[in-house]
Amino acid sequence: MAIVAIDHVQLAMPSGMEQSAREFYHGLLGIPEVAKPPKLAKRGGVWFERGGLKIHLGVEADFRPARKAHLALLVSGLEALASLLKSQNVQVIEDDPLEGYLRVYVTDPFGNRIELMEPYDDH
Repeated sequence: MAIVAIDHVQLAMPSGMEQSAREFYHGLLGIPEVAKPPKLAKRGGVWFERGGLKIHLGVEADFRPARKAHLALLVSGLEALASLLKSQNVQVIEDDPLEGYLRVYVTDPFGNRIELMEPYDDH
């Protein structure tokens, strides 16, 4: 018996904010939306997936954003993505590089923290 991978990450969001999720996760981050299974669709929320990357947002009645716990996404072209996000009034918080990575933090429209990381070779 062994855990072999993460299937998806679920983040919480407030009720009725699916369009804001679409604008951020698909419109800005470029992750396509996929249909939720019909039995789950009635609960609200929205799913975004590309290959093995699966981010599911579910409605939470007593929603509170994840401000410390966070999702870390590997990206290519971090500088260009950060610039795009800033141009769309998304706050981009720069952080010291982590060994082998450039990184910034952003928050989704609901206040959930997201780390964007780009590997680099310092040789």
